[in-house]
Amino acid sequence: MRIRTVRPEDSDQLIRMLKQLDTETSFMMYEPGERTSTADEMKHRIKHWESSGSLFLLLEHEGDLAGFLSASRDAPKRVRHCAYLVIGILKGYRGMGYGTKLFEEMEKWARENAVTRLELTVVTENEQARHLYEKMGFVIEGKKERSMIVDGTAVDEYCMAKLL
Repeated sequence: MRIRTVRPEDSDQLIRMLKQLDTETSFMMYEPGERTSTADEMKHRIKHWESSGSLFLLLEHEGDLAGFLSASRDAPKRVRHCAYLVIGILKGYRGMGYGTKLFEEMEKWARENAVTRLELTVVTENEQARHLYEKMGFVIEGKKERSMIVDGTAVDEYCMAKLL
């Protein structure tokens, strides 16, 4: 298993992995079939991540993508120290410590790039993810009630953060 940063030439494989994630969990933003990004659009996004000072890590296993962790930063100076995180790992690779490794790699980057606040949201019922985040030092700062509709049911999310 290898962790590396995303490259524009990963766009096709990245889209396939994201679409597979959409079918494997109801805890991510997109529903199955809803993601419509093209390879060119993804290449543009990858270049934007690179130029914006954000981070997008890939989890790679024998040439195939198995997961990702993104840390997005905004341009205004007043919030440049913050990064919003999203993580996704394919079902066959969950529970093997790869999420921890992705977070450790991201945190090294954060410290090297003057990021002192990490933020994320998690569906309140996603206990496995919440356990990982708490293990990595994140705390619940609040709750977004009925923030998403999943399979016709309103679900809540916790807002979590970690200060470095």
